[in-house]
Amino acid sequence: MEQSTELGANKTGVDMSPIHSKKMLEGSERVTIGPGDGKTTLNLFQQPYIENADPLGSVPIPGTVKGMVKSAMKTATGRHPQVFINKLGERLAYERSGVRIYEQLINKCEFSVDNGLNEFTVPLDLLYEFRDQELEHFELLDSCLRQLGADPTAQTPDANSSAVASLGLMKVISEPRTSVSQCLQAMLAIELADNAAWELLIKLAEDMKLTDMAEQFQHALAQENIHLAHVRQWYEESVRDQAKMKLLS
Repeated sequence: MEQSTELGANKTGVDMSPIHSKKMLEGSERVTIGPGDGKTTLNLFQQPYIENADPLGSVPIPGTVKGMVKSAMKTATGRHPQVFINKLGERLAYERSGVRIYEQLINKCEFSVDNGLNEFTVPLDLLYEFRDQELEHFELLDSCLRQLGADPTAQTPDANSSAVASLGLMKVISEPRTSVSQCLQAMLAIELADNAAWELLIKLAEDMKLTDMAEQFQHALAQENIHLAHVRQWYEESVRDQAKMKLLS
């Protein structure tokens, strides 16, 4: 049985130290806030950083003559390929991380099964299948970027932003102390974001009149929908199984 919901010596709540918590509350009541509750001062401190901040990154110029010609043609028809390339780069980075994330989840699930730590078992064959599909999606995006004359090794601005945003979720899954159930909750958030991003890519490809790419992205989205459905089901079952075991014990 997973230990994530076991009662233990948790000392993070104020109820664990009623004397000190009472003094803390009494102290907070003695504090008076003058006009301008501090928010204005904070804004004045932050605004210069915002005003003088450099962009998070840039979309690299095409590295080949062929790429420059394609970019110029799309721009001439009223489309900005750099927007599409930016989002392709973001998804490429996300799918590359997805392979590593599934590897981490597989490792944790295998350890859990081998050591009898969890009553709920995630089907390892499906985890391996999903990991391989994430790799296929990465290779698809790499190919699409090359077709557009872009460099798939470059980190686009949205790839940078997405990596920072997902860092906490990745840490949950790689953290040795987290349970399988907690990892599945993080996976659910990852798969939800993944699906929404593929839906946007399809629309962008259609806007760019890149029909073949749009169809390939549709296939990837269909696979991601299966990932999402299974991860959601596993997470719900793992939590409900824990609650069931508590009621029976």
